[in-house]
Amino acid sequence: MTDHLTLFQHTKSFAGQDPVRLAVAAAVDAFATASIEISDLIGRGALAGITGAAHGGENADGDVQKDLDVRADQIIRHALQSVPFAALASEEAETHEDGDASAPISIAYDPLDGSSNIETNMTVGTIFSIMPHQAGETPFTGPGTAQIAAGFIVYGPQTSMVLTLGEGVDIFTLDRAERSYKLIRRQVRIPADTAEYAINASNYRHWEQPVRDFVDECMAGEDGPRSKNFNMRWIASLVAEAYRILIRGGVFLYPADARKGYGEGRLRLLYEAHPMAMIVEQAGGAATTGRERILDLSPNAIHQRVPLIMGSINKVRRIENLHLDPAAATKANPLFARRGLFRV
Repeated sequence: MTDHLTLFQHTKSFAGQDPVRLAVAAAVDAFATASIEISDLIGRGALAGITGAAHGGENADGDVQKDLDVRADQIIRHALQSVPFAALASEEAETHEDGDASAPISIAYDPLDGSSNIETNMTVGTIFSIMPHQAGETPFTGPGTAQIAAGFIVYGPQTSMVLTLGEGVDIFTLDRAERSYKLIRRQVRIPADTAEYAINASNYRHWEQPVRDFVDECMAGEDGPRSKNFNMRWIASLVAEAYRILIRGGVFLYPADARKGYGEGRLRLLYEAHPMAMIVEQAGGAATTGRERILDLSPNAIHQRVPLIMGSINKVRRIENLHLDPAAATKANPLFARRGLFRV
């Protein structure tokens, strides 16, 4: 793999001598450095004292912290010590941390997305968003369109970083022998259409009607209004779902629903939905709440929750249409389809 461009070469070329870009490059490099250590910890699991068990506390948003949540946050904070940031926001902290007020960027991150999967040896990851900062402004109040860069690291069979610097999406995989990330996919594009969708179907009874309508259309398959068979996926790890969409297309839905605590969605706007939306749009896809473009939203709190629907643009637009124009629903019911239980 010696002929592959390294992440460090990529960020160095991007930065040039521009102060803002230099800070962005330093932040990306720091996340890469931290992720190698986190990947090692995950790979060793219980042998490194990582069990996936509850740490004994809750994060700022009320979720039970796992032991690796805390370790990952500590590792990332240490790696970012030399990066010039004005403010730092982590899922694991109640409020943001102030840095150098004159620094050109602010950074928000989720140190370990999908940590509930650790005990079952499934994919988890790290997500980050880098925003510009102007002296005197309140950090983390701008829309997602203001992001300079966004990325996520997937700790799976391979450890890979998905990165956008506002000029498309590239994927780098960790070369464990050399302990550096190397480019494996350049300018990734998400297919406009898809035969896959990802949603936790056990919550069907709690969804709004537009979400039910979309899933009903997919479930009807080739006998339904879409005249096409679909496959349903659900990993319960945002980074894993996003990576799959980037590689082979698809649409991911984590909608708001009627359960207590889910009325405004469940994913965090600042350090989950915003960076994922930037990545997906940079790859030719779309990201929405169902009614609003994710990147047009501005946080009113660093842990604000939001619905997230993202992926192949044609399916995302169909789901938006169902939300904004309920009359557009076909009301298809797979039970009574041409090849259903009740044939004529």
